Amino acid sequence: MDAPKHLMVIGVSGSGKTAVALRLMERLEWPHAEADDFHPPANRDKMAAGHPLTDEDRLSWLRALADWTGKWHQAGESTVMTCSALRRSYRDLLRGGAPGTVCVHLVGDKHELLARMRGREHFFPPELLESQLDTLEPLEPDETGFSVDAVRPLDTLVADVLARLGLSQTSS
Repeated sequence: MDAPKHLMVIGVSGSGKTAVALRLMERLEWPHAEADDFHPPANRDKMAAGHPLTDEDRLSWLRALADWTGKWHQAGESTVMTCSALRRSYRDLLRGGAPGTVCVHLVGDKHELLARMRGREHFFPPELLESQLDTLEPLEPDETGFSVDAVRPLDTLVADVLARLGLSQTSS
């Protein structure tokens, strides 16, 4: 049996993390975690009020996500997770939950991202996009993962991700 794989779909708000992850989950039939669901109420309230989170605010949230992946890994199951994971240190903490974690970084034009954000209901206000872009640390060469253009059609983007990962459409 192959070792479990763990996909971490990362990027700033509006990059399409949830849409991509849900489509990957459907195609691969792997469990999925939406990082936003792991935020404590205080974090959600802070962001909804237009205040960016601090590293201290994020620590318990990131640990909970790493624990989630670790539990599935221990059970021998692959996973798909969405998380902004803007900094290398956040990604390192998340990868600590399970070996074999691969980052799929969705990148896009700021104006396109803002347009997407304004067209949806979400607790994260478009006004905070700039703080995310300022915080974003692109994947470094020694990190397992790759970047993809988030503004392509969803099916094209997902097919590209699956091909780059060497995964079939329904692979366990």
